[in-house]
Amino acid sequence: MSDYDAIIVGSGPNGLAAGITLVRQGWRVLLLEAKATVGGGMRTAELTLPGFRHDICSAIHPLGMGSPFFQSLPLADYGLRWIQPDLPLAHPLDDGTAVTLHRSVEETAANLGIDGSRYRRLFAPLVADWDKIAREFLGPLRLPRHPLAMAKLGLRAVWPTTLLAKTLFRTEPARALFAGLAGHSIMPLEWPLTAAFGLMLGTLAHKVGWPLPQGGSQSIADALAGFFTDLGGEIGLNHEVKSLAALPPARAVLLDVTPRQLLAIAGEELPAGYRRQLQKYRYGAGVFKVDWALSEPIPWRAEACRRAGTVHLGATLDEMALSERMIWRGEVAERPYTLVTQQSLFDDTRAPNGQHTGWAYCHVPHGSTVDMTAAIEAQVERFAPGFRDTILARHTMTTHDFQQYNANYIGGDINGGVQNWRQLFTRPVPRLNPYSTPLPHLFLCSAATPPGGGVHGMCGYHAAQSVLNKFT
Repeated sequence: MSDYDAIIVGSGPNGLAAGITLVRQGWRVLLLEAKATVGGGMRTAELTLPGFRHDICSAIHPLGMGSPFFQSLPLADYGLRWIQPDLPLAHPLDDGTAVTLHRSVEETAANLGIDGSRYRRLFAPLVADWDKIAREFLGPLRLPRHPLAMAKLGLRAVWPTTLLAKTLFRTEPARALFAGLAGHSIMPLEWPLTAAFGLMLGTLAHKVGWPLPQGGSQSIADALAGFFTDLGGEIGLNHEVKSLAALPPARAVLLDVTPRQLLAIAGEELPAGYRRQLQKYRYGAGVFKVDWALSEPIPWRAEACRRAGTVHLGATLDEMALSERMIWRGEVAERPYTLVTQQSLFDDTRAPNGQHTGWAYCHVPHGSTVDMTAAIEAQVERFAPGFRDTILARHTMTTHDFQQYNANYIGGDINGGVQNWRQLFTRPVPRLNPYSTPLPHLFLCSAATPPGGGVHGMCGYHAAQSVLNKFT
């Protein structure tokens, strides 16, 4: 290998974003990936039967559509096509109905009864200010450029989900809808800051939708990689990096890894004090996932669920709060809060003609070995009687399978570390520049840096900007 200006390790959304940012500035960049394909959490494969294409990890992409960095790229020129489901989200209830999240704030409010006006007051200002909020929220902690817009978010974002939902809303459907959104935090809903996840995802649904990429999440990775290489970047596949010494010479090295891998790769080159800080980094709860090849669409009782790209399963706020609370006690719930997506309803490239795919996961304790297949399928059957009869084949992934698939998913934690108030903006350790390390040429660009998990590329973008600020 010849000399490069920068070496990037890892080809997830952040590694690719960092590479694109640097090559756009004329840097010679080599991106190394341990697997045979690029993508990190954006891969798609035939996991069950031939012709059924399943997203291995990420599936629905409000953050991808809403990312200021992705919006700056010509990804459509590289084959990326976004598909908007008829409904971003449906949340079925035990009475056979469902509460729905629409692209329109007004339509959503209209199906919330007496809570409609409260919902409108909560989300309408955030939707109006999202473009200002996004650049602040999806980056490192700093003095806000738009303090009034950030205040509208921040005053509610710091609340625990349970407190905000029970204080603001009077009806169970509205509370359940918000709790389902906030449940993406993978934290107990009684914890401070969990409301921020519900506010962000709800706002994104109204601003940009909850789209899916045609052909699967691999399409995002392929578009990013195609643009990167067209700009002159180089990609090396099947190249696992175990030490800094194994890398070719470069001005800067950017690692799309979490603290545990950083310690393994850099080792004794890092100062002892910094190593001790990295060792204190906390990883969060894991996930258990099931993919299905189906003979027909999931037979939801609530008609709205048949038009939604995403369906949240957990009939009440209290049920979901119990499920998420138990995980952090090392237990699993009989009725786990479950997230379901049904891409083939809107994208006919996902399954053979007339057949369908299903994708679902629930949260489990860190490193759990419990098989949650039966519990997840019971949750779906609860709201879609006859579902089990549609299953042609299934594929499951435990927390260990996720870590084997992607070394960043320690213990099945798909966010690269718990995103609580201690670690959301100070990840991986408290530093003025969270992307830098004590080694002047070494930087982190993973979800273990702000703004954390999700397919948005903003961690990589900000890390690359940090590199450019240092060397240019």
